[in-house]
Amino acid sequence: MKHIIKKVAVLGSGIMGSRIACHFAGTGVEVLLLDMLSKDAGESTNTAVRNKLVNDALQTALKSNPSPVYTSEAVKKITTGNFTDNMKDITTADWIIEVVVERLDIKQQIFTEVEKYRKPGTLITSNTSGIPIHLMAAGRSEDFQQHFCGTHFFNPPRYLRLLEIIPTQHTKKEVIDFLLQYGDLYLGKTTVLCKDTPAFIANRIGVFSIMSIFHIMEQQGLSIDEIDALTGPIIGRPKSATFRTADVVGIDTLVKVAKGVADNCPSDEAKNIFQIPAWLEKMVQENRLGDKTGQGFFKKMKSAGGKDIQVINLQTFEYEARQKSKFASLDVAKPIGDLKERIKLLQHSKDKAGNFYRSFHYALFSYISFRIPEISDELYRIDDAMKAGFGWEIGAFETWDLLGVAKTVHEMKLAGYTIANWVEEMLAAGKTSFYALEKGRKKFYDIPGRAYRFMPGEDSFIVLGNFTDSLIWKNSGCKLYDIGNDVVALEWSTKMNSIGSEVLEGIQQSITVAEEKFKGLVIANPGPNFSAGANVGMIFMLAIEQEYDELDMAIRMFQNTMMRVRYSAVPVVAAPHGLALGGGCELNLHADKVCAAAETYIGLVELGVGLIPGGGGTKEFVLRASDELHKDEPELNPLKERFLTIATAKVATSAFEAYQSGILRKHRDMVLLNPDRRIAAAKKAVIDLFDAGYTMPAQRKDIIVLGRSALGALLAGINAMKRGGYATDHDALVATKLAYVMCGGDLSAPAQVSEQYLLDLEREAFLSLCGEKKTLERIQSVLKTGKPVRN
Repeated sequence: MKHIIKKVAVLGSGIMGSRIACHFAGTGVEVLLLDMLSKDAGESTNTAVRNKLVNDALQTALKSNPSPVYTSEAVKKITTGNFTDNMKDITTADWIIEVVVERLDIKQQIFTEVEKYRKPGTLITSNTSGIPIHLMAAGRSEDFQQHFCGTHFFNPPRYLRLLEIIPTQHTKKEVIDFLLQYGDLYLGKTTVLCKDTPAFIANRIGVFSIMSIFHIMEQQGLSIDEIDALTGPIIGRPKSATFRTADVVGIDTLVKVAKGVADNCPSDEAKNIFQIPAWLEKMVQENRLGDKTGQGFFKKMKSAGGKDIQVINLQTFEYEARQKSKFASLDVAKPIGDLKERIKLLQHSKDKAGNFYRSFHYALFSYISFRIPEISDELYRIDDAMKAGFGWEIGAFETWDLLGVAKTVHEMKLAGYTIANWVEEMLAAGKTSFYALEKGRKKFYDIPGRAYRFMPGEDSFIVLGNFTDSLIWKNSGCKLYDIGNDVVALEWSTKMNSIGSEVLEGIQQSITVAEEKFKGLVIANPGPNFSAGANVGMIFMLAIEQEYDELDMAIRMFQNTMMRVRYSAVPVVAAPHGLALGGGCELNLHADKVCAAAETYIGLVELGVGLIPGGGGTKEFVLRASDELHKDEPELNPLKERFLTIATAKVATSAFEAYQSGILRKHRDMVLLNPDRRIAAAKKAVIDLFDAGYTMPAQRKDIIVLGRSALGALLAGINAMKRGGYATDHDALVATKLAYVMCGGDLSAPAQVSEQYLLDLEREAFLSLCGEKKTLERIQSVLKTGKPVRN
């Protein structure tokens, strides 16, 4: 049976239910969100009164930050109701998701009602995080059981990419395959097939990892602040590290999962790790549960300067000032940009940090080896789950590979750790790693088959780092790879993937290589962000030293490179994700096509540091506004909207919102829900453009600028904002220069100008602002604190 999802019914509107409904709506699906009849409904026939519980829950979700939807328009796709009046409406749903309280008896009551109205063949799943799936399916009809499984979303569903699929023995294979594909393609998830075991995969390994760290902390006499310094971004884990993560998730939730594993996994060789330390039990007893109760391992305290975050002393249970952690190895590792090199250095360091990492990794590696085949038959699913569910940049088996499997096994044995037999057998057979590469495609070690197999769907997931054998060119920051089918791809690795001279050289050289030998170029980057923009440190240094000729040359180089992206003999396709700000946004504005991840936060933010977009961004917005004008009767509105977008440094909070702000083009650019698919999509776009007969476009000389008539209106608006206290004098100065450029200068009447004319105006304004003291103060503040000062 072919499944087409047009409408989803979400049963339960709590924290997870309402946000799952929002995510489905954000992807374009109609949603019916139901919950209990409001307690105050009585005999009232007023729909608003009867649906108060579900409506309040949805509004709470919509007010949460970050937003659970890609755009505000998505909310229109959600219809609310209650179980009493509207359970009959699930008849029209193609997929029913149960998200009620974690009690088997209540879930069974809901499923009894569902069976009355569900049409045969409709998918029915539960978002349970721990109740055995087979217990929920017991006693249900054959068709229900065949179309039922667990679909465990992680909170918040829009942002955490893991979706665990947990079938029963009765679930049809076609249902499993459909959910794995649908979650990947249409929900943007890393879908992981799990066995129906306690805590499934991610929570089983993730909670073991946290509990193991708790025990190591006690054994080695480390503090909470030291542990969080050791287990955060320095080793590719989220900023929340260990204890902050526990506060966010809920310490009671952590304890519940740990106890669940200890109680329900009697044969787990590491079950003692899941025993709750006395200090953790005490925290639960005293209602110190983390963010939900206002205090956990950390607590916000009022201080003379406002609010101060303090940390709990686990001996006195008093909150104290946080202490900066000092480890010699961390100081050495921090400047190293390559995560893999950092991990190797830290693992072998001789200080307390090294002792911690060895204990942590040995315990983790031992544990994951014994979880196969208990929780998964394939080792890569464990890595996928931890990366997508817990935000690990590198999986556990990938880390083991990095440190050397045979070497680490030897060290583990010496330290008293045990390893599952299949790892020993793998090494004995001459297989020295869990993963292997073949022409850019990743393979995993298949344990039953004792051989390497290609990862499922590898053709749709291109990882540029896998093409090391196909490296064509590199410099200090960039690498250019041949990714097959006559397409090359450029990536760079600088701090925040900022764009400096080495990156500009990389873009120019990549286009030259592509023009000579290939069909086209893909530009994409590893790490959390595409690019945070131009290298403002270099701009600041040149401006402070008043090297204005050098600065002029640098801006020209940036502009010329962006124009080369637009005007090359082959298609250039960008594949952004994460932050794409300032210069990173300008690069996308000039690409032939953009294949953006849905979670792309893109915008021209230069006004925040007292500058205007100087790499062609201002020019491009004027050009696009010109194309939106009615040629016979030029209007101000398109220009005004684009002026405000730049003047307010607006950042689109999703790629879908970038369509609304005019950064992405509705009929040319595309959005990928799953960010792992964006490079493969960009590669296909290059081939399609080339095969369609791509020719280099001609530079534009027909851009309509409105001159004084528009300039006067924009200046009046700037003045009003200044008088109202919404803009400082310097804000007004920068906005005035922006308005001057966007109107084409002080022209007496509308005129047609060239791109180069606008680029020259843009560069002159940028240069003049670099000489302003308050602009330099803003740039300096960004370099020191990450935020511009308001002056």
